[in-house]
This record gives sequence, C-alpha cells and structure tokens, in this order.
Amino acid sequence: MASPPKTDIFLYTSGTPNGQKASITLEELGIHYEVNNIEISKNVQKEDWFLKINPNGRIPAIVDKTPKSDGKPRDKRIFEGGAILLYLTQKYDPDHKLNYPYDSDEYWEVVEWLVWMQSGVGPMQGQANHFYRYAPEKIEYGIKRYQTETKRLYQVLEDRLIEQSKAAGEDGPWIVGDRMTIADVANFSWVNCAEWAGVDVRQFKNLSQWVDRINERPAVKRGLDVPKPFTMKEKLKTKEGEEEYAKHHSQWVMKGQEADQKKYG
Repeated sequence: MASPPKTDIFLYTSGTPNGQKASITLEELGIHYEVNNIEISKNVQKEDWFLKINPNGRIPAIVDKTPKSDGKPRDKRIFEGGAILLYLTQKYDPDHKLNYPYDSDEYWEVVEWLVWMQSGVGPMQGQANHFYRYAPEKIEYGIKRYQTETKRLYQVLEDRLIEQSKAAGEDGPWIVGDRMTIADVANFSWVNCAEWAGVDVRQFKNLSQWVDRINERPAVKRGLDVPKPFTMKEKLKTKEGEEEYAKHHSQWVMKGQEADQKKYG
C-alpha cells in the first residue's frame, strides 16, 4: 500500500452535510490539508475573495497548491462537493481506497450514485430542512412534500443496500462494490442528519445500520468535526438544545434568503 502523497490543499468549509463530505474524504485518504472556516452565518461565502474560488458562493471548495509531478507550481481551485470528491480520489487515492480504477464498471457506478445524491438527496433533504426548521411560517404542504421525497430517496438507498448485502464482505454492504467509496461518503453526509429534516432513518433498517457503521470509522469522526465539533445530534437530545440549535441556524438562513431576495427578487 502506497503512503499518502504529500499534498498542499486548502479546504474552505463549514459544518454542513456538504462540507462534511469533503472533510471526511480528506481524512479517510489521510492526506494533509489546511482548514479555512467559512462562517456562512456571516455571509463570508459571498465575499469577493471567496467568489474567486467558487463563483456560486457556496461551500465546500478547495485550492490545491501541491506541486505538479514536473515540479511546476499548481494553484487549482475545485468547487462543488461531488467534483471535489472525484478530484481527490483521482489524484490522491492510488490504492483506490475510496473509489475504483477509472473507467471500470464500478467507477461509473460510483459516479452514478454520487450524481444521484447531488441531484436528489441533497436538494430534497435540504428543502425538507428549510420548511421543517427554518421557514417563518409552517407550510404543511412544503414540509410533507419534501419529507416524503426524502423518504422515497432513502428507500432507494435501502433497496440498494439490501441488493448489495447478497455479496457483501465482513464490513458491508456498501453502495458500490466491496468497500466504502465516495458514493457512501456523499450520501452519508446527508442521511446522517435525517432527524434535522424530521425524518426517522430507523424506519429503514439497512440504511440505519449503514449510517451506524460509517459513524464508527475514526476518520469519519474526525471529518465530522471539521471545522468545528459536530453538535447537532447532541443538541437534539433535549428540547432546549433543539430549540437553541434551530434558532441559531434559522437566523442566518433567513438572513441570507432576505439578502438574496433583495438583490435578485
């Protein structure tokens, strides 16, 4: 097994599912990176310097300054979580710990499930979060619409894991093949926060076990605590903690929305 390559990577992130999938991947690969905490509650992601890294004004993003193989300098930005995960495994995962060799059938399956998450689980669960936790008025249609779609997508994952269990190794099943890949990491980052959307993952037996299995990995635990300790699950254990956590996050979500409505409405 090759030792982790020497890297000079800067991660711009915050403690959200989108940010966590990037930090978990970096931790699992065991490569060096420096963290820049983007305080989205203060709209740092909309500042001019950050828009030069990600013109969409969202986290995560990375800047890779690792010198090229010929010794020439590199200053490569990558934004969008799925693109970051593919870039990191393509460049810095020679043993295919989190992916499969390029152009293998398994590689394209990983891409399928990664893109599926980016276009399905993330956006739909994100909307469930908004209507269930942040919206100033509780719109039952919006809450049910997005919670139901999140559950439907969870069932797709549940069925996939059942199918994969037929040929699973000792530590499986996984979404693709015989190991945890970036497809698992990306989907996990959202499913791990199911309760914030008002969805109970325990109704999906295999999916719930998959979440527990991933949560036990040391690198995952480290990645979840980037850039700050991940406290959501602990906060949700009490009514007071839940209300405090919701109030804090609702304030900056709505503030950001109001700013966008003023600018683009």
